[in-house]
Amino acid sequence: MTLDEAIAALEAAGDETRATQSAAYHKAPRRYLGVPVPVITALAQDWRADLDVPGRVALADALWRTDIHEARVAAAKLLTQARIRDDGPVWELIASWVPAFDGWAIADHVSDAGGRRLVADPSRIAQVEDWARSDNMWMRRAALIMTLPWTKQNHPTPEDLAIRERVLSWAAVLVNDPEWFIQKAVASWLRELSKHDPARVSEWLKAHGGPSKPFTRKEAAKYL
Repeated sequence: MTLDEAIAALEAAGDETRATQSAAYHKAPRRYLGVPVPVITALAQDWRADLDVPGRVALADALWRTDIHEARVAAAKLLTQARIRDDGPVWELIASWVPAFDGWAIADHVSDAGGRRLVADPSRIAQVEDWARSDNMWMRRAALIMTLPWTKQNHPTPEDLAIRERVLSWAAVLVNDPEWFIQKAVASWLRELSKHDPARVSEWLKAHGGPSKPFTRKEAAKYL
C-alpha cells in the first residue's frame, strides 16, 4: 500500500457535502474529504493487515504529513493496535504528532492509539506528564485521554494504582483550567474511574471538586 493508493481510496470514499460540513465543524485549516470515521477505520484495518510494523509506521507518517483531515485520522487508525512487537518507533511517531494537535477529533483518535502504547510500556507516562503541563490545550487534553485505560481496571496492580494517582494529581491542577475541553476531559476521566473505584472519585471530588464548573462536578459524579 503506497501513499498515493491510500489517498486515492480515501478520496473515492469521500463526499463533497460532508467535506464542507466537516470543515465548518472542525474549523482547522486543512483539506477535508468527507469520509466517515467507520469507513476510515475499515480502510486502515485493511492496510494494516498487508503491512509489517515498519510499513505501517512509514505509511502513517506519510499520511500525517499530507495534512488532510481524514488522512491524519487514518494515520492514527493504522497504529491503533493493542499488541505490537518492538513498538518503539510507533510510540515515537505518535509522540511526535502531539505538539501539532489543533482540534479534538484528530487528537482523540491519536490519543486512542497512544493509550495502547502506554499500556504496553507504562514508563512512557513520564513523557505524557510533560504534556499535562503544556501551553497547548490539546496536549493537556491528550495527557488525560491517553491515560483513560487506568480508569477501567477492576483489579489494578500497585503499579497501576501509582499511575492512577499520578494522573489524579494532574487532574487536581487541570480542574482549574478554564478551557471547556479540559474540563470535559477531567470529568470524563473521573466518571470512568467512578465505575470501578467510586470511593476514590468521591474522595477526589471532596478535595478538589470545589473550583470546577458545575458541569464538571455533575458529569464526574454521574455514576456515584
